[in-house]
Amino acid sequence: MRVLLRVAYDGTEYCGWQIQPGQKTIEGTLKDALIALLGETVELIGASRTDTGVHSLGNVAVFDTNTRIPAEKICYALNQRLPEDIVVQESKEVSADFHPRHCSSTKTYEYRILNRKFPIPTLRRDTYFYYRRLDVAAMQKAAAYLVGTHDFASFCSVNAQVQTTVRTVYDCQVEQKDDLITVRVTGAGFLYNMVRIIAGTLIQVGVGAMQPEDIRAIIEGCDRTLAGPTAPACGLTMIGITFDEEKY
Repeated sequence: MRVLLRVAYDGTEYCGWQIQPGQKTIEGTLKDALIALLGETVELIGASRTDTGVHSLGNVAVFDTNTRIPAEKICYALNQRLPEDIVVQESKEVSADFHPRHCSSTKTYEYRILNRKFPIPTLRRDTYFYYRRLDVAAMQKAAAYLVGTHDFASFCSVNAQVQTTVRTVYDCQVEQKDDLITVRVTGAGFLYNMVRIIAGTLIQVGVGAMQPEDIRAIIEGCDRTLAGPTAPACGLTMIGITFDEEKY
């Protein structure tokens, strides 16, 4: 049977999702735990290959197994074999042809910014500390320009290997609660470092180095040098992925 896992993790201590020789990764840790549990070799197919230091509340992966353990019980047994910074939130059986990267899906990410004079130690692992005061209203105005289907080449790392840099952003919101600013982006898919570059660009708008209206020209320019810097990985969390229900 094919089993879907919905996985939450603190990515601070990991070199991203994807297995890399000699490196500690989310996929590698999950795979080792699965082999120990099931007693068979498994191959994981992840929905999103999050980068070093990036977190998740609901990344998705699937694997095939001959186990007699009910799919919905695998998460309980697997969590007993995982470190405390990786927790499987759900496991369930899906159709044999379900592939998390080949079917229609919607992904949501949040980038968290602690905007105050001094950092708060308990937020250091999942929040980017930025001491200069940010104009949230300007950031909100800028974010609106990102919604829609555009060529996001300006918001993609130059070494990315993709067939097209056109992507669709369904929603981009900037919210503030006390000293915490959250950039929430929802889309059909994202380019390499796209959300972190969006966050870095919105921060530039927030400090007045760019104007909200500049976002339109940045998109149209299709040039990475026009956008802001790539914000640090620590502030980024994948909130979750939803799939077309007909694909299950």
